[in-house]
Formats: sequence, C-alpha cells, structure tokens
Amino acid sequence: MKIPDKAKKVFTGVIFDTYHWDQEMFDGSTAKFEMLGRPDASRIIATSDNKIILSQEKQPTCPEVTGTFGGRVDEGETPLECAKRELLEESGLESQDWELFSSHEPYPEKMDFTVYTYIARNCKKIKEPTKDPGEIIKTITVDFDKFIELTIAKDSPATKELIIDILKMKAEGTLEEFKEKLFKK
Repeated sequence: MKIPDKAKKVFTGVIFDTYHWDQEMFDGSTAKFEMLGRPDASRIIATSDNKIILSQEKQPTCPEVTGTFGGRVDEGETPLECAKRELLEESGLESQDWELFSSHEPYPEKMDFTVYTYIARNCKKIKEPTKDPGEIIKTITVDFDKFIELTIAKDSPATKELIIDILKMKAEGTLEEFKEKLFKK
C-alpha cells in the first residue's frame, strides 16, 4: 500500500519516516491511521560458472550473516540501478545479464516499501569492493543446493519473501526451473 496523499509526515528518521492521517471507517466514523515509509531495497542473486556468489556480512550491531547482496535504493535511482551499484560496491562484481526475479511489499498494511530481487548472471570481478565503514563483507561461492539450504535455514537472514518464493517452488516442484533460470546462458 502506498502512503495516501492526505497523510502528514510526523517524524523523519534516518531510514524510516512516520505518517498519520484520518481515515474514514466503514461505519462513517474516523480513526487515526499510521504508516511508515522508507526507501525501497534491491537484493541480488549473483551467479557465475554455475555457482551462486553470496556475501558473508558483519555490521556493528549484528552477527555475521550469509546471504544475497543488496541495499537501499537511493533517491533518483531505479531498483535495477541500485542492484547494479550494490553488487559492484559490496563485491566488485559486474553483470551484463540482469533479470527481475520478484518484487514484494513485505508489510503492505503498515509500510510503503518494496523489495526487488534480481538475478545477475555471469558475474565478473572488475574491481575491489568499496564497502561502507559499517560493514565487513566477504564473498563465498556455493552450488545451487547449498544456496537453497542456506536460504531456508532456520536462522537465515534472507528476506522472508525470497524464503517464501523458494519454499513455494520446492512445494510446487519447480526448483529445477528456478535453477535453470539462474544459470541460463
């Protein structure tokens, strides 16, 4: 859900802004509604040589996690531009073969925020990463089965939407099609 035009920003945060508005209810009464807004984010499933390249990332307030590359969409940037920038910054990798895999609004009733997940095929290292001061990132390469295992593990940092997508594909028997999509030439 998008924040209504009539909403008033009542708090500006570093990442999250808070909006309030009066909402007419079904019985004709009104109630104060609240919603958060934040920049969208892009995630990247990076592949090369029939392997998936993941990040092992540590930030000051979090334990080390293994997952996909990604970050916030900057103002004036498209989700794809963000994905390309984040992949290059965090890994030094570049791809000429991008495909949008999914887009989800994780909390549509309470937050104006979309997570875009891209597939970046045939990635090549073109430079050293340029990470933020608040992140330590190493890259690891895993096969498809290990990627699935890491993504759906109990303590996985993967976005819940990617976990749900993979569990659905597993239940529907379409994981092999997903694998082919990741590694298509």
